[in-house]
Amino acid sequence: MSKIIKIAQVDDEALFLEGISLLLSNVEHIKVIKTANNGLEFLNALEKTSESDFPDIALVDIQMKPMDGFELTETLKDKYPALKIIILSSHYKSNVLGHMIKLGISAFIPKNSNKELLITAIESVNNSGVYFTQTDQEMLKQYMDSKSRKLSLRVNGKLSNREIGIVKLICLEHTNQEIADELFLSKRTVEGHRQKLLDKVGAKNTAGLVVYAIANGFHPIPPL
Repeated sequence: MSKIIKIAQVDDEALFLEGISLLLSNVEHIKVIKTANNGLEFLNALEKTSESDFPDIALVDIQMKPMDGFELTETLKDKYPALKIIILSSHYKSNVLGHMIKLGISAFIPKNSNKELLITAIESVNNSGVYFTQTDQEMLKQYMDSKSRKLSLRVNGKLSNREIGIVKLICLEHTNQEIADELFLSKRTVEGHRQKLLDKVGAKNTAGLVVYAIANGFHPIPPL
């Protein structure tokens, strides 16, 4: 893998920041380029960051002060929509996961996960924009079935068979080029389909499309 994946970390636990940085320092294609102890510090740093030094992915904690991960994610998605966000948190619950997906995160990784899972998530989010484990999908299904859920994805018009096919391939973490090759389309055509799907479903990003697919049976959860 030739391209270096540039990572930023936002967490109020100094030892955790140092630990993740050290853990990723031995991975050739992943580099931590920014760290911050809270959301406001991170936002101030991004305002002074050049395009060449801008991170590809931010690893964000939820429980921080004065700005928590929910507020930071919402602000980041508004100001820097291309920045992909992976939540690293101990608060790994279906309602929290569902709410963060609504805000547009790309993955949610428990803080007690191992190195391999974190690296896999970073690579998947970088390549396809999303990473969900089977456990995530189970939790999302429970959340979508819950009467108290806050996530609402409604289709403005029926999806065509072509669009459903593209959604399925997106859920399998295929890139735009891979989808184009499989369906004998141009990459630009696939990009157009993807944007129309986001508009139809009301999703902010690929993660929202995956949630919609799970809820509507286009992407069945693998059996345990």
